[in-house]
Amino acid sequence: TYTNKIDKKGRISVPSSFRASLIRDNFSGVIVYESIRSKCIEGCSLERLEHLSNSIDSLDPYSDERDAFATIILGGSVKLPFDSEGRVVLPDSLIKFANLQKEACFVGKGQVFEIWDPKEYNEHYLKAKKMAT
Repeated sequence: TYTNKIDKKGRISVPSSFRASLIRDNFSGVIVYESIRSKCIEGCSLERLEHLSNSIDSLDPYSDERDAFATIILGGSVKLPFDSEGRVVLPDSLIKFANLQKEACFVGKGQVFEIWDPKEYNEHYLKAKKMAT
């Protein structure tokens, strides 16, 4: 878990340990989209998004569930390239969705990571800890 500052242009540095697992031959950046479960942004590699797309494709093509996942994850995903300093520019719509202000908390969760408002993440963490114990 890392907390980084967001500048006035919406740029934020992606932690180097996260960047290392995201860089691939054909794309040096991250895919981000609104979380379906929480008030945060989810991020992943292009490869992971392709895996999610295949999972969505396996659902009934006319189901509301498939449409919802395709709309939020695939339709709402944004490809953000890294700049020379390992930063990305978060879209205003995602900043507003996750209620981000001056800082954001990056939380690794295996093949994906989440970007949270630090205060909201702390509340989420405490609820998760209570549920897990």
